[in-house]
Amino acid sequence: MPLQRSTIVIGVAWLLFWALMVSVAVEDYLRDGGTRLWQPVLWESSSMLAATVLLAIQRQLTRRHDHLLAAPWRWFGLQALFLPMYWVAFVPIAFGIRHGVYALAGSSYEHEAWGPTFLYESLKLSVFVGLFVVIVFGILSYRQLLEEKLRAEQANALLRQAHLQRLRQQMQPHFLFNALNTISSLMHTDVARADATLIELADVLRATLDVGELQVAPLSTELRLVRGYARVMEERFAGRVVIAWRIDDAALSCPLPVMSIQPLLENIFKHTVEKRRETARIAISASRADNRLVLTLEDDIGTLAPDAPPGVGLSNLRERMAALYGASASLELSPLAPAGVRATMTVPCAS
Repeated sequence: MPLQRSTIVIGVAWLLFWALMVSVAVEDYLRDGGTRLWQPVLWESSSMLAATVLLAIQRQLTRRHDHLLAAPWRWFGLQALFLPMYWVAFVPIAFGIRHGVYALAGSSYEHEAWGPTFLYESLKLSVFVGLFVVIVFGILSYRQLLEEKLRAEQANALLRQAHLQRLRQQMQPHFLFNALNTISSLMHTDVARADATLIELADVLRATLDVGELQVAPLSTELRLVRGYARVMEERFAGRVVIAWRIDDAALSCPLPVMSIQPLLENIFKHTVEKRRETARIAISASRADNRLVLTLEDDIGTLAPDAPPGVGLSNLRERMAALYGASASLELSPLAPAGVRATMTVPCAS
């Protein structure tokens, strides 16, 4: 349920509730022999206006905590913190409106002493606010459920496309040809290195197939694939690339989209290492902080063209991240000084 639609639903429910309260108040007023219908309408309308203003303030201040819907007691606890606001502000707002309108009509509004009035209205309002908060919780939870279902469906479709695309793009014939050509050359000079490179290539292919049906995988699984890929490429570009790994053990269990690190590393080899003769130093780091996984890949000689369109691999990765995490994940490329490019990927990693 889109945000605008859920807001409309809450607004309509609120108006219907107000109409019900007014009709009940008018009926009771007529039963007691009253003749001025504007009075019960004023009583309920002033209460409705005061409650609407206070509920709007509460919703505005708590909207950013909607992620706590997954932990209902924490969400309800946060809403309960606003009850003192109603106890203090409701009576002055609602009864101030009544006194003002009565004064304009040349009359005076009579009610009990302020102490009992505050106590009675606070108790009544606490029950009312509690019921409305439960209704809002139900609507927001239903909206969140629909959004997660839609994201899962989009992620499944994109994953199937990404899997076929990555197998075609990353494991395409030119990569296999270059890897096998590297192995063939090593066989004449260093059979042990040729054998080790062949084993790494097989492990890359095996790891790719192992995660083929998954949407997300732990960082430890992703590293198995990308380390094997890196070792094959290091053999291919022997003496032209140095890779440093800085992986925080606390981040190894964090899930991230399958085959999401390899396209970032492949991007560096394709646009930097292949096109330059000097040694490229690449740093791959992963850390976990504030329930987020931060992954960075840096090189020290690459350049970032400001108007260059993103490649197919990066565009596909961004689409998958958006489908899986919405706005809570990001992928950014930024230039380094004096040279180099940094790719930073951030995804949620809840405890």
